[in-house]
Amino acid sequence: MDLATVIGIVVGVVLLGGAIILGGNAIIFFNLDSILIVLGGTLAGTMVSYSLPELMKLPQLVRIALQNSNINPTEIIDILVGFAEKARREGLLALEQDVMEIDDTFLQKGIQLVVDGTDPDLVRNILETRLTFLEERHTRGQSIFDTMGQLSPAFGMIGTLIGLIQMLSKLDDPSNLGSGMAVALITTLYGALLANLLFIPLAGKLREKSEEEILMKEVMIEGILSIQAGENPRIVEEKLSAFLAQGGSEEEIEAEIGTSAVGENA
Repeated sequence: MDLATVIGIVVGVVLLGGAIILGGNAIIFFNLDSILIVLGGTLAGTMVSYSLPELMKLPQLVRIALQNSNINPTEIIDILVGFAEKARREGLLALEQDVMEIDDTFLQKGIQLVVDGTDPDLVRNILETRLTFLEERHTRGQSIFDTMGQLSPAFGMIGTLIGLIQMLSKLDDPSNLGSGMAVALITTLYGALLANLLFIPLAGKLREKSEEEILMKEVMIEGILSIQAGENPRIVEEKLSAFLAQGGSEEEIEAEIGTSAVGENA
């Protein structure tokens, strides 16, 4: 479970709910008409925008956003370095026995191509093509929540217009003005809350996890090609460690490589 995501949603709900309760009668913030307008409109608009098979993946996307990432960069680098050591010592064909034991299908495919003697340029092209399609699938899933984040405030405004129309149509009966004004204001509130507390943050979380997975796949590609080229395992380790540090400063990357070099010379 990704605690940051869960805690963020819970804290947001608790603080907003607490502010509403402290401000007076909390029941006035519940309006079934507003809920139906915002949720119904958002779901309907999303269904128009995407196919049913894509929408069926929504529970899976939510689960991915709420789960901790199972990507362990250190473990992946250790696996690649181990393969590099074995390939350098016994040859690439020695890796054939290890291919079926790899859990990651992307890494498994790459090592299998190397063992089969595939040209290095073709190996890179095949793996990068698979990575491109993976990124497109991830982007499609993120876009669903982005769309919902755009639609919910829009339907909140639509609910506001509906409430104003209802209110203006009953100006001759002042007792009915309150219900129309409630729908007018609360739908906007619901739309803004759903967009900014749920849909947009979930899209951002999926985007973050996708970037992390894509980075690890790029590391795998570099490691696989280094193994095929017969590079020194220590050089492979330094290269991949520096690759993961690309998000840091230049000084951090150089420090990390320098630390590895000192360990090798010790």
